[in-house]
Amino acid sequence: MALNNLNNLNNTYDAYGTYDARPVQQETAVGAAAQILLLALLGTAIGMGTAGWLTGLAFALASWAVLSRALHRSRLPSFGPANRVTLGRTALVGGVTALVADSFSGAPPVSLLVGLTAVALLLDGVDGKVARRTGTCSPLGARFDMEVDAFLILVLSVYVATDLGPWVLLIGGMRYVFVAAARVWPWLTAPLPPSTARKTVAALQGVLLLVAGADLLPRPANTGVVTLALGLLVWSFGRDVLWLWRTSRVPRALARAAVREPVAR
Repeated sequence: MALNNLNNLNNTYDAYGTYDARPVQQETAVGAAAQILLLALLGTAIGMGTAGWLTGLAFALASWAVLSRALHRSRLPSFGPANRVTLGRTALVGGVTALVADSFSGAPPVSLLVGLTAVALLLDGVDGKVARRTGTCSPLGARFDMEVDAFLILVLSVYVATDLGPWVLLIGGMRYVFVAAARVWPWLTAPLPPSTARKTVAALQGVLLLVAGADLLPRPANTGVVTLALGLLVWSFGRDVLWLWRTSRVPRALARAAVREPVAR
């Protein structure tokens, strides 16, 4: 494994020690091509309309551009097997996004949408295991995985909201509201301690939204399922925000004490 990592490093830096982003950028281009191929297959299978095509292509282009920039800034020596799994999930999420956009102009193919979403959710637990087993864990990989999860939950919440009401959008939007709030209150950007409860709640969001979106249950039951998802998410975010707020007060209290101490003397 160490020899492979060394070979990857040598392939990524040229003779002058300059970082060559082309090897990892080629993989993101393959991912974008896979998304477009999936859109073509979906379009052929269901006769996808203009809204679905435009949304799917916009997602493919945006995800390729954002990921390419992030890879260039992180200067990873190689893309890595775990990121390839996440890139595959990204293509599936792009397909789900296109189907949801297309559902506004006609009856959605529920079975196809549920199938793509289910595979994407199942693969969510694979990329992390692959990263740990291959020793390729990285901050970029973790962020990549988290952003794909968050966007899938947002898309699913949009889909379910068309039936249950706009309040469902709180589930998909909560993480983005948190990110926006962190720009106003920087203490929200502090690292959080690992939490099994947080991971469980995050994983349940996609599952519960998928259950409601599959429309297998009566409408009151679907409302209850989504309400449970929202309640768990509010509890999880509330607990983390409270922890971050309490933690941020400790350095400020120490700073005030340090300022008062010379005065007291």
